Amino acid sequence: MRALVSKQSAPYAELAEVPDPSPRHDQALVDVQAFSLNRGETRRLESLEPGTVTGWDLAGVVRQAAPDGSGPPAGARVVGLVPAGAWAELAAVETDWLAELPAAVSFEQASALPVAGLTALRALELGGFLVEKRVLVTGASGGVGRFALQLARLAGARITALARRTEGLRQLGADVVIEQIDLGGPTYDLIVDGVGGGVLGAAIQRVAPGGTVVSFASTVPDPVSYPARELFARAPRARVYGLYIFAELQHTQSGRSDLRRLADLIAAEKLDPQIDLTLSWSEAGRAIEALLDRRVNGKAVLRVG
Repeated sequence: MRALVSKQSAPYAELAEVPDPSPRHDQALVDVQAFSLNRGETRRLESLEPGTVTGWDLAGVVRQAAPDGSGPPAGARVVGLVPAGAWAELAAVETDWLAELPAAVSFEQASALPVAGLTALRALELGGFLVEKRVLVTGASGGVGRFALQLARLAGARITALARRTEGLRQLGADVVIEQIDLGGPTYDLIVDGVGGGVLGAAIQRVAPGGTVVSFASTVPDPVSYPARELFARAPRARVYGLYIFAELQHTQSGRSDLRRLADLIAAEKLDPQIDLTLSWSEAGRAIEALLDRRVNGKAVLRVG
């Protein structure tokens, strides 16, 4: 089969022939029709062994159902995620992380869901009942941030979005849009942070007593610092929660049902995957460079074939 494999010179990926995957008893073999790019994947490409097939998010059609009888049947339209191997014509996908798609949802829309959508969904669930609660989403113009804004709006939260590029964020659900955290400003019951560094340090200083700060990414590699009393004394019972979606799904075992929940919201036109760039995978270099240069407002999707 063909796949996008890593290489050590820009744009760090190229099409090549690789062996077909061999599914385990609990994996379905999927003909991949589209996949989306995540910044975490693209940033690691240069450091991978040349010829490695990476990729997390995919949508396609089941060619061969899982031998153990679990999951969707052959011919089903599906969305799923894998720890590696989505950037290929075929992928072996664990059925716990594979959901059937409503007819109204395209492969391109579905492929934008898994990592970004599930991360946003789980981060908000950690905040509990969100009606009228204050929620801050940092890095709100990114893929996870855009899902989080929409899902928080559906949950009835009062939402503040922090981003350098603020266009369109109010339409997605933000009540307030800011470019930096005011350390003398309001506190938040839930903070969803994908920036790290100084932004995470400031966010910890504005969490409400008993609130939650969810850290899911680190686009800024700087160390995080904050006055300790701003957490244990000013905001007793508050917590900082590290969220890595693959570990989270292994713990909760809700990947399939959560993917279907998100896909149903798209079908009902209550959720927009915010796809900003759609190209053939033969133009992967262009998409990768745009993502790394922060020229993608939302998700970048590649069509296979």
